[in-house]
Amino acid sequence: MTATPDQERPDTLRYRALRDLVERMQDTAPGKLEITKEGIVHDMASPRGPHELTAARVSRRLEKVMPDGLLAHTGTPDVEDVREGVMRHPDIMVIAEADMEVEGSFDPRALIAAVEIVSRSNPDNDWMGKTRDYPLLGIPLYLIFDPRTGVGAVLSEIHSTPDGPRYATRKNFVYGEDITIGEWTISTRELPRYR
Repeated sequence: MTATPDQERPDTLRYRALRDLVERMQDTAPGKLEITKEGIVHDMASPRGPHELTAARVSRRLEKVMPDGLLAHTGTPDVEDVREGVMRHPDIMVIAEADMEVEGSFDPRALIAAVEIVSRSNPDNDWMGKTRDYPLLGIPLYLIFDPRTGVGAVLSEIHSTPDGPRYATRKNFVYGEDITIGEWTISTRELPRYR
């Protein structure tokens, strides 16, 4: 008897079971559901005012400096790597329009950058979990904006470590500064803070 790829990889079967569960729960559970190596992450609160305004302003600022054919996309779908057992949904995905012409989830390796606006209800997901998962998925740039504190970081240069791929470079910033993301520079002025 020949083993199927799923029979050879129990972690793939586990991931597919988690993925099915997320699909069934997504419309009834408040907030956002994602899958990591550790299991399902549930960000309880749906994004509100300052979170969504930050995403809109950062997206617009990025699109003003990027060449035609690239988008700072704030919609669906997720990014997913079944082999790694990870499904994430960045607040903003910098991606070529051509790489969006797919059915289902985006290939995370097609992303130029992932941008997260830190959630008030689960900040560790953005500062720790995604800092681990995005280099694992091959996303070369990760930007974090934290409306709780008015600070952020640009992470880049994926390298191998004993714990898996990690970002080698982290450039912290304070709201109000100009920041460089790859080849582009944008302002972080007038980004809202949580109250």
